Amino acid sequence: MEYLLYIFLGVCGFAYLVFRFNIDRTKPPLPPGSLGWPLVGETFELQRLNQSGKPDDFHNQRARKYNKDIYKTSILGEKSIFICGAAGNKFVFTSEKTLVLTWWPLSLKKLFGTAFFTAPYDEAVRTRKLVTGFLQQEVMHQLVERFDKTCRNCMQRDWIGQNKVKAFSLIKKYAFSIACDMFTSMDDPDWETKMLEEFNSLLGGVFQLPIYFPGTRHYKAVKSGVFIRQELIKVIEKKRAMKDSKSRTDKDLISHLIEARYENGKLLSDIEIVDNVLLLMDAGHDTSTSTMMMLMKYLAETPDCYHEVLQEQREIAMQKKPGELLNKDDIQKMKYSWNVVKEVLRLAPPIQGTFRKAKVDFTYKGYSVPKGWMVSWNTNSTHKDAEHFPDPEKFDPVRFNRDKLTPYTFVPFGGGPRMCPGNEFAKLEILVFLHHLVQEFRWELEFPDEIIGVDPMPTSYKGLPVYLYQHH
Repeated sequence: MEYLLYIFLGVCGFAYLVFRFNIDRTKPPLPPGSLGWPLVGETFELQRLNQSGKPDDFHNQRARKYNKDIYKTSILGEKSIFICGAAGNKFVFTSEKTLVLTWWPLSLKKLFGTAFFTAPYDEAVRTRKLVTGFLQQEVMHQLVERFDKTCRNCMQRDWIGQNKVKAFSLIKKYAFSIACDMFTSMDDPDWETKMLEEFNSLLGGVFQLPIYFPGTRHYKAVKSGVFIRQELIKVIEKKRAMKDSKSRTDKDLISHLIEARYENGKLLSDIEIVDNVLLLMDAGHDTSTSTMMMLMKYLAETPDCYHEVLQEQREIAMQKKPGELLNKDDIQKMKYSWNVVKEVLRLAPPIQGTFRKAKVDFTYKGYSVPKGWMVSWNTNSTHKDAEHFPDPEKFDPVRFNRDKLTPYTFVPFGGGPRMCPGNEFAKLEILVFLHHLVQEFRWELEFPDEIIGVDPMPTSYKGLPVYLYQHH
């Protein structure tokens, strides 16, 4: 009897193995690629290429070796699949909630908490509506004058009268001053300086392996996040105390979120307000800082483009009365200047891509994408594709007027329902800066061959030192 039981169990086991084998044979294979080393995967290779000024190489090498549309890897401790190209971008952007969900590495979740970028989908949608209510185009256009005032003050304080500056740090001061004004209405230089140091530390921990140990960049970033939250809570408490004051006229994100309500009438908690303000202050000033730095670099390298921008900005200035601030109509006239900025965003996007998690098993281009794997898209797969952007390495702003833009190829702000809501904010901030910069100076790079690394955004390790020549 016992002998028959063993035979029965053996037959069942064999049948199960045959069944599994047949299922596996019908299931599409995983995409080609390598998962790299245990635990760390190919994270260090990605970081090495980014910091050596070759962020395109990570994608290009794998596209050539494996598949230009899809390949597997492992980064930040996650098994990952990169879906590439215009069709890939469209697939990822439009599959939100059905096949994929926006996801961020553990390191970012610890830094930004309940912010709408890192929150679960339904929570993110609700909070995003409240945040974008402040960032919508009509409201932003009303605040162009505030950008202009801040920029004039920064130019007078940090730039005018200087023969040589480290442009990267001065641009960062300007961008952070804008963020402090727009998001907190704080006008305290000492507070700004202290907070900027902590935000720099916070940025240093983004896209790092989440090793919470003294001395690591992730550890320092988490500590800075705690300090920033404590400071922002103080700002909230101060504004709440002024809630019934008739003299209160603050138009900033914190004030907006204090009064904002979800569809069910519920107010945001203080931690929800703090996390979203922290995220937007960090992303808002860092991404635009990167773009303005690269804008200065490219204009120094292309004198013809510089003079075209200068002519456009001078024509706008000539139509203004002395001391009159810029307005939304002036911004609309900066058509060539905006094309220049878009070309900078194409060649040196501040964000290389973002992350999703596969919600279910699905297939793409004949390959299996398992549930729970990280799914990523990246700008490099289209921004420098000659099929979409002829002569892709050339700095050519006119291409945005001359060439027909294929949908989902120019994606510096992402796309779909989770597209970055700060694109209008960035546009105004950068164009106001450009307006004043070119009218005051022409400039030369001290180190024309300086390598610009990505850590996690385009960064000048030397500070982008430039020689300034003021117009007379």
